[in-house]
Amino acid sequence: MTTNKFDTSLVEGHHKQLQQLLGFYKGKTKTWFEKDKLADESDSEMTITSLFGGRFISLDYESSLGGKAFSGKMIIGFDIPYQRFTSSWIDSFHMGTQIMLSSGPSNGNGFSMTGSYGNPEYGEDLWGWRTEILYLSRSEFSLTTYNISTAGEESKATETFYKKK
Repeated sequence: MTTNKFDTSLVEGHHKQLQQLLGFYKGKTKTWFEKDKLADESDSEMTITSLFGGRFISLDYESSLGGKAFSGKMIIGFDIPYQRFTSSWIDSFHMGTQIMLSSGPSNGNGFSMTGSYGNPEYGEDLWGWRTEILYLSRSEFSLTTYNISTAGEESKATETFYKKK
């Protein structure tokens, strides 16, 4: 029987790992705007669904910051030819009218993807943004993001520990 790389990935590879995240989750999101100074902690809910026969997953979430609700969506896949995770991310708080594209490697018990953002009104230099997902158990994962300054300094921006409900 002939199988292709995607079919194999669905059975025993990175696409299988992504599909194992499907479900409804609740968690607490911590947010930092300044290094090591916690600004907010809020409830968060996330629904993860499969897209296009398991090629991608869609993370749809709702949370709040300072009592103001926001929502977002991230599409994640694993790029077989380039052997890296890729994503697109939009939300009603951080991204404004932009879409952030990110990519990065597997790191054993999860993966990390880096993209960039900015606004020419505030200068031409782009800031980096790293998103890290770690598999904690079959029913739990963490999603942590980091701001990367134009000088290359990285600091935690958000951290959520999600548990499947």
